[in-house]
Amino acid sequence: MTNIKWIFVLYSLGAILSMAFIGIAIALRSFLLIILSIALLCVIMGYGFKAKKKMRDKGLL
Repeated sequence: MTNIKWIFVLYSLGAILSMAFIGIAIALRSFLLIILSIALLCVIMGYGFKAKKKMRDKGLL
């Protein structure tokens, strides 16, 4: 495990932050922030899976 794919580390950190924002939005009882945080999580996770598929198709994983 010496080969770290830093782009995936960034995607996972973004997803973690988005999940934390969901919790903060729930604490603030802001429905709009909850929806925006969930949408952000979906976008980040989608880009991560898309990047993984692209790298797998190129044989880099």
